[in-house]
Amino acid sequence: YNQTDVWDTLGTNHQNVTKDITKWRLDDQGQKQKFHGRNTQQRAIKHQEHKETTLLDIVDSNGGELHSTDLNPDNLQEFFNEHKLTIVDYYAPWCIWCQRLSPTWETFASEVKKQQINLGVGKVDCVAQQQLCKDERVMAFPTLRWIENGKGVMPDYRGDRTVDALVEYAKRRVDSAEGDDDETGKSEEFDEEHHPGCQVAGHLMANRVPGNLHIEATSPNHEINSAMTNLTHRVNHLSFGTPHGPQGHYLNFLSFFGDFPDMYKHTNPMKGKFYPTYHFHQVFHHHLKIVSSHADYLYLQKDMVVYQILEESQLVLYDVQEIPEIKFLWDMSPMSVSLTKEGQPWYEYTTNLLAIIGGTYTTLGLINATLLRIFKPKRL
Repeated sequence: YNQTDVWDTLGTNHQNVTKDITKWRLDDQGQKQKFHGRNTQQRAIKHQEHKETTLLDIVDSNGGELHSTDLNPDNLQEFFNEHKLTIVDYYAPWCIWCQRLSPTWETFASEVKKQQINLGVGKVDCVAQQQLCKDERVMAFPTLRWIENGKGVMPDYRGDRTVDALVEYAKRRVDSAEGDDDETGKSEEFDEEHHPGCQVAGHLMANRVPGNLHIEATSPNHEINSAMTNLTHRVNHLSFGTPHGPQGHYLNFLSFFGDFPDMYKHTNPMKGKFYPTYHFHQVFHHHLKIVSSHADYLYLQKDMVVYQILEESQLVLYDVQEIPEIKFLWDMSPMSVSLTKEGQPWYEYTTNLLAIIGGTYTTLGLINATLLRIFKPKRL
């Protein structure tokens, strides 16, 4: 669900740069697990079209009850004991996507019964059963989770929300669980580990004016569960400008000809820093003051500009209804640092060298004359 946006300082104009970054899935140790893609965007999901009276018709046709089982802590274990294989819709009544899915889900549950698919279909109201949904780590609504023997199996369903698509998915998963796909009894299609984190990397062109970089969880097909957002993060690299002078210049490959002084290289102060959040509704905001620094380079045709960063981070608390987001807020300093190299003309150097040599010769002559006068034997 990760999305990265750039906003101006007033928050009125923004540029979505999610398509300009790469994403990696991380395991629980923070190690790269799987490449998610470059310039990828979340796929639009197809929804089932229903009439306004469809849900009421489904209820009437089932004797005033719905086809899917409404689950709660009291009947959850009994439902799992009765059905080895289940699929559960974790929803919120206020979620527009959940409302749109509701008649589709009931029709799907009806089709499961008609086709005698060995599958239990349930649903959980995450507003009424908040703790249950927290225990199941429901990150967004709706979450359609496959469960075997009472335990969730990743990945969650991300396909189209139509009756035909759900029925086809259920059949394939049932066949996979029952060993009909291959001799091992497990299909590679559903063999995917849960990835609790992600890594994003990329670059963008920004104007030399104050701005904000936002990293947040969002989806065109879900409502994010604000109660479950954990934005613990590590900054591996964040810098402005090019690190070694103008792009394509030969000094990028022959850096021994000259380099920006180390004492002024404060271009990536957040490198490797870890920003943990131990409670929900918390996140770090990073305030950056950008100071442009100019230095003359040997054999360089024009001054090189390096952007030094002064960084300050603070932990921000969000309301329960708000979705936290990581923010990098930068401001360009009106002052800049200028480094120049003062050289000496060759003729001044030669003159000074000769003056030193002449002065040394004269001094040695005076010392020699004095010593001869002192130690010269006197005539009798």
